[in-house]
Amino acid sequence: MEPFAIFRHPSVLFLLVLPAALLLWTWNRRGVSVALPFDHARHTTQRKLLALLASVASLPALVLGIAVVLLAGPQALSEPSSKRALTNIQFCVDVSGSMMEKFGAQDRYEAAMDAINGFLDYRKGDAFGLTFFGNTVLHWVPLTTDVSAFRCAPPFMHPRNLPNWFSGTSIAKALRACRTVLIEREEGDRMILLVSDGFSSDLSGGQDEVVARELAADGITVFAVHIAEGAIPKEIVRITALTGGEAFKPEDKDGLAHIFERIDQMKRARLEKTQPEASDAFAPYCLAGLAILVLMLLSAFGLRYTPW
Repeated sequence: MEPFAIFRHPSVLFLLVLPAALLLWTWNRRGVSVALPFDHARHTTQRKLLALLASVASLPALVLGIAVVLLAGPQALSEPSSKRALTNIQFCVDVSGSMMEKFGAQDRYEAAMDAINGFLDYRKGDAFGLTFFGNTVLHWVPLTTDVSAFRCAPPFMHPRNLPNWFSGTSIAKALRACRTVLIEREEGDRMILLVSDGFSSDLSGGQDEVVARELAADGITVFAVHIAEGAIPKEIVRITALTGGEAFKPEDKDGLAHIFERIDQMKRARLEKTQPEASDAFAPYCLAGLAILVLMLLSAFGLRYTPW
């Protein structure tokens, strides 16, 4: 059960004994009685008037009480809300020579990068990293929520501009390199989106299951897009299945865009309940104090004891 009120300095509230004592004295003291000498007059105690005068005399004690409460630092808890849980998405893009093969009006590499840039628009608020691989791995963009570097990457890392050591396809090496990047991020979910068009020899001999179990143990989900003719290599299918993802094969550029959209729907961002936060709550006490001061001012024009 949530507390009715919280204070930054609750020990100060012990000073409330002062206004409480002042109130007790105000209501229990004997006032000055003056009987006017009217002939044959009967003098009676005006209880309602005495109560009204005592109430007015209590106003300074109430102001003192509010001052003590303000010194204690009253705070209010905000309502719990939901926020979008961060997903760390590492794109792992094949830049071997075969990625220059035609894919509609573009080559495979250009079509894949266009689809990736479109995918970024679906996932605002997530962190993205970009890794290129052939026989060598290059981390081009570190995990970041600023996606501007992705927009500039395609011309620089096109396969025709790369040296010979990027010509092969080492998917196991690339996935392990992406895993190293992702496990450094303690906050948020982890996902690898692999885009490749070839078979990887370093996944043979059961290495696909070894890699998949390493990734799954670190909570990393792998989705794969096989952007080439023919069936998706069974090693890639096994890795995605063991990590909770899926492998896709687009037939054209529109199909490639739909695949990325489907991946977004399959891996929806989670919503997390945020803890309520304490913030200063001076306003109601200040308004109450201001109202009491106004009453004190008005009462000074007539509601007071008169000794004559």
